[in-house]
Amino acid sequence: MSARRWAVGTGAVVVLVATGTWAARPGSVDTRLWDQVRPLIEARLAADSDGTGYGGEVPTLHARWFCRAEALDLAERGGEVRAGVDTLCLEYGVREGGLVECSGGQGPQVLRLERDPHGGYRVVSREAPPDGAGNAEWTEAHFGFFARAALDDAMPSDALENAARAHFGLPADAPVGDC
Repeated sequence: MSARRWAVGTGAVVVLVATGTWAARPGSVDTRLWDQVRPLIEARLAADSDGTGYGGEVPTLHARWFCRAEALDLAERGGEVRAGVDTLCLEYGVREGGLVECSGGQGPQVLRLERDPHGGYRVVSREAPPDGAGNAEWTEAHFGFFARAALDDAMPSDALENAARAHFGLPADAPVGDC
C-alpha cells in the first residue's frame, strides 16, 4: 500500500473520530429552562443540607447553607424536567466580623422537577451517589462520558462566599476562615 493511501486513510479516520466526538458531546443546555429551574434546584439543595453541618451545632455562628448548581444535562419531556447537575454546597457562619466556612461538599446529583399548576416548576425528587463503594457506578449510570469528565473540575466558591457575606451583612472584603 502506498504512502498516499495511508495518508488518506489516516485522514479519514481522524475526521470520523473528530465528528463522532463532536456529535457525542453534551448538548447545549436550554438557558431559558435552566434559568427557570436553577433557583428551585439550589434552594432545594440548601434546604436538604440544613442541619447537617458542623455550623448548625454552634448556634452563635448563625450558620446557613449556600448552594450552587451547574447543569451537565437538562431535558424536558411532557412537563417533567430531568436535571443532571454538579453541585457545590457550603455552610457559612459568622464569627468576630468574619465569614467562616464550616462544612461543604461538591458532587453530582440528578433532580426531577414537574410543572406546577401555575406554570412554574417544583422539585419532586433528588438523587445523589452513595459515598464510597458504588459511587463510580452510580455516576456512570446517570451521566454520559462528557458530563462525567466535567465532574472532575472544581467549582469556584466565590459566588457562594459573596452571597454569604451579603446575607450576614459583611463587607465584600471580609475574610473567610475555618469554622
